[in-house]
Amino acid sequence: MQYKKIKPHRELKPFIHFYWELKGNEAEKQWERVFPDGCAGVLINLGNTCLTDNGSFSMEFGKTYVVGAMNSFKDSIIDKDTHLLGVCLKPATFANFYHYASQNELTNDTVEFEKSNSFNIDKTLDNPFNYFDLFFAERLKSKNIRLKSTLEDIHLANGKLSIDEVAKRNFTTVRQLERNFKKLIGLSPKEYSNIIRFQHALQLIKNSGQNRNLLDIAFECGYYDHSHLSNEIKRNTGLAPSLL
Repeated sequence: MQYKKIKPHRELKPFIHFYWELKGNEAEKQWERVFPDGCAGVLINLGNTCLTDNGSFSMEFGKTYVVGAMNSFKDSIIDKDTHLLGVCLKPATFANFYHYASQNELTNDTVEFEKSNSFNIDKTLDNPFNYFDLFFAERLKSKNIRLKSTLEDIHLANGKLSIDEVAKRNFTTVRQLERNFKKLIGLSPKEYSNIIRFQHALQLIKNSGQNRNLLDIAFECGYYDHSHLSNEIKRNTGLAPSLL
């Protein structure tokens, strides 16, 4: 399997993490697992029909799909004729480009986009990442990112701040924060914070090798003990820490 990431134009960097391309090159089908990161995305299928959402949803050639934020892992089946191109949006920026229902209606789901929101297949095939830059630059409705300061607080603390503290720092209530997160991200503030904390722990595990034990990483990331961390990793990835 070939997978690459491309950075967007600098004016789009506040709203888009990266563009990506995935091509299958194996004779046999394989499962590709994606872990939750709190982000929504948009993709187009340029290859054979691809099964996603743990095999329950088919993405067809030439069609564009929106993928909601996840609170658990998701599997897709990749074969030698799979070819997907997509965009990973930053949290709470979907509304900067699209008029759509509340994001909590998309959580853990893949939904086909109507034609007015879809990518042009000919332009995508011709020069995909330049086309994506133009596509999103033309659709950008506002440069104001709602929840920006709130998200920055959560990320700077690696997800360890209580939701009460997050609300207090941003001069709002927990209830209002809940509403805004569900509408703009599709997750509750607690779910989002837990994902950021899990992602931080995941990076520490991958980068530390055998140099640190799981208990040290658990304490650094604000988990009660190594069992708490192990359970969170298994819930988010379906895997034991030793298999990461």
